[in-house]
Amino acid sequence: MNPLRTQTGMPESEAAAEARRLIDNWASTPVRHHPTSFRDDTEPPTFGTNPPVPQPDQRIVPAWAAGIAVASIGVGAGTTGIGCCAWLVLQGLASVTLNGVLMATLPFAGLAMAATAIGGAISKARSATTKNVYEGPVNQHTEIHNTSHQRGMFSRTRNDIS
Repeated sequence: MNPLRTQTGMPESEAAAEARRLIDNWASTPVRHHPTSFRDDTEPPTFGTNPPVPQPDQRIVPAWAAGIAVASIGVGAGTTGIGCCAWLVLQGLASVTLNGVLMATLPFAGLAMAATAIGGAISKARSATTKNVYEGPVNQHTEIHNTSHQRGMFSRTRNDIS
């Protein structure tokens, strides 16, 4: 018995008898079983007397889903167009001859040659001709200071040129 516990109640023999009575009462009641599924095995009629009921389609599509759908259609169409262009270019390149290549690149080569000539002329026209003439004596004075330190296997050399 716990001295801190001041709860008054029925004695243990009465509590055991009450518990036994509740358990027996619970055990004597029948258990109701609820079905978790139902299957109707009757055949549906092939036709009926009721007219068909209209069932309007009112699906709500989010804007982002519609955008992704439109974008995917656009990407697919674009990829198909690029594939067709590549096929046409490769079909054309399969039937290339040397004369055809030379005739096709001749305008580009001429244009590149003209652009190079114009760029060279502009470059020569913009370059200034400067002539510096120095008159007078020129003296050159050079001093070299070598400082060398050796300690162990490491050495350091410092050269000061002024």
